[in-house]
Amino acid sequence: MSKKEWSPNARLLVVFGVFLAAYFIPWGAPRVLGATNEAFLMLGEYARQHVLLCLVPAMFIAGAITVFLNQQAVMRYLGPAANPFMAYGVASVSGAILAVCSCTVLPIFKGIYKKGAGLGPAVAFLYSGPAINILAIVLSVKVFGWKLGLARAVGAMLFSILIGFVMALIFRKEDKQRAADARMFAGSDEKPARSLGQMIVYMASMIGILVFVNWANSKGGSGAWDAIYSVKYWITGAFALLLGYSLIKWFTKDDLKEWLTATRDFAVQILPLLFGGVLVAGFLLGRPGHDALIPSAWIGSLLGGNSILSNFFASFAGALMYFATLTEIPIVQGLLGAGMGQGPALALLLAGPSLSLPSILVIAGELGWKKTLVYVGLVVVLSTLAGLAFGVMA
Repeated sequence: MSKKEWSPNARLLVVFGVFLAAYFIPWGAPRVLGATNEAFLMLGEYARQHVLLCLVPAMFIAGAITVFLNQQAVMRYLGPAANPFMAYGVASVSGAILAVCSCTVLPIFKGIYKKGAGLGPAVAFLYSGPAINILAIVLSVKVFGWKLGLARAVGAMLFSILIGFVMALIFRKEDKQRAADARMFAGSDEKPARSLGQMIVYMASMIGILVFVNWANSKGGSGAWDAIYSVKYWITGAFALLLGYSLIKWFTKDDLKEWLTATRDFAVQILPLLFGGVLVAGFLLGRPGHDALIPSAWIGSLLGGNSILSNFFASFAGALMYFATLTEIPIVQGLLGAGMGQGPALALLLAGPSLSLPSILVIAGELGWKKTLVYVGLVVVLSTLAGLAFGVMA
C-alpha cells in the first residue's frame, strides 16, 4: 500500500466523524437547513463554472506531463538539484502564465511533482498560479487603488518564491531521497518518441485552450484584455485544431490510451476531494453574498482595524474559503465598504486566491498532512505579517 493512501484506522476515523455529525447536528434547524442548501448550491455552481472548462483541461495537461514529459528534463530545470534561480523563476512564471484558481492548478501541480520537480519549485508553482493573476492585479489597482494593488502584486510574487524556498529547506532530506528514487527509474537512456518542438506544440496547444477558454471579462478594466475576451472562443478553437493536428500526426493509439488513462486517474484522485471540500466550505461559509452556518456578519466584525487578530483572521478565513478567479475582488470590495481595514484586505488577497478548503484536501493527498499544514501555515503567517505591515504604512 502506498504511504499516501489512508490507513484503515484513518478511514475508520473519518467514518466515525461523519457518524457524529449525522447524529448530533440539528439538521432541522433553519440555519442548518439554509447551510445545507448553500452547500449544494455552491457545489452546483462549482460544477457548472469550473469543472468542464477549468479542471478537465488541467487534468489532460497533468496526464500529458505524467506520461510524455521527459523526467530528466523536469529534474534538470525544476528538481531539487537544479539551479535555484532558474527553478523558482520557471515555476513562478509558469504558474503566473496559467492564471488559474486554487483548484484548477492542482492537477498540473501533481503532474510536475510526480515527474520529479523539487518540492520548493512545485510549491512555488502551486502558489503562483492562483495568486499572480495578471488581470486580478490590474483590477486590484483599479478598484482598490495603486497602493493595495501594488502591494498585492509584489507580495504574491515574493511569497511564491519564499514559501517554496522555505518548504524545500524544511523538507530537504525527504526531497533529496525522493529525487534519488526518481533517478533510479527515470530511463534517461530511452530516446524520446517526439522531438522537443513537437512536445512544445502539443503542450502549448493544451495550455492555450485552458488559458483562453477561461479568459475573463474585465468589464471595462482593460480594453486590450476585453478585446481578447471578445474573440476568446476563436482563439480557443485555433488551439484545439493545433492539438488535434499534433495528436493525429505524432501520437499512436497506445500513446493516446496511456494519456487518457493517466487523465482518468487524476480525475479519480482529485474530484472526490474537491467536491467534498466544496460541500464543506459551502456549508460553513456559503457563497459570496449568502449566509451559511457561520454568519457573514461575524466575519465582517472581526476584520476591522489593523490588529494582529484581524489580519490573522482574514488570512485564515481566506485560506478556507473558495474564490473562483477574480471573485475575490468584489468580495474584498464589499468587506472594505463594511469597515474592513486595509491590512486585513491585503492579507485576504494574498491568502484567499492561493488556498481553499477543497485544495487543501487535495494537496494533503499528494504531499501528506505534515507538508500541507506547513504550507498552509506559511501562507497564513506571511499573509498576516504582510497585512499588518501594510496596515501600518497605509
